Amino acid sequence: QVQLAESGGDSVQAGGSLRLSCVGSTRTSSDYCMAWFRQAPGKGREAVAAIDFDGTATYAESIEGRFTIAKGPTKNTIELQMKSLKPEDTAMYYCAAHSHWGCDLGETRYDYWGQGTQVTVSS
Repeated sequence: QVQLAESGGDSVQAGGSLRLSCVGSTRTSSDYCMAWFRQAPGKGREAVAAIDFDGTATYAESIEGRFTIAKGPTKNTIELQMKSLKPEDTAMYYCAAHSHWGCDLGETRYDYWGQGTQVTVSS
């Protein structure tokens, strides 16, 4: 069983930046496909970005190049650098992981989820 813990969520003004971190209980960033999802109030959960064990990244079109997913400083962490934040980026951000073949943004493929970290962007 893999446990994931997110951190870094905060309240910022539009145009600001945040960096989210996800720490896994095992060597998650080197052995698993890991991803960030988000869920805004009253909306369904949507994919943000995914990163494979070899560092290959995939992004949702809605991110428009403003976010960067990367492996963290240790083998059990990933990060999400968010820039040019917009009010519509306000959401609970979740870290997720799976060990199946391939690494994409399909939510149903992810077996392990963190509790989330809140990002609020004000205009």
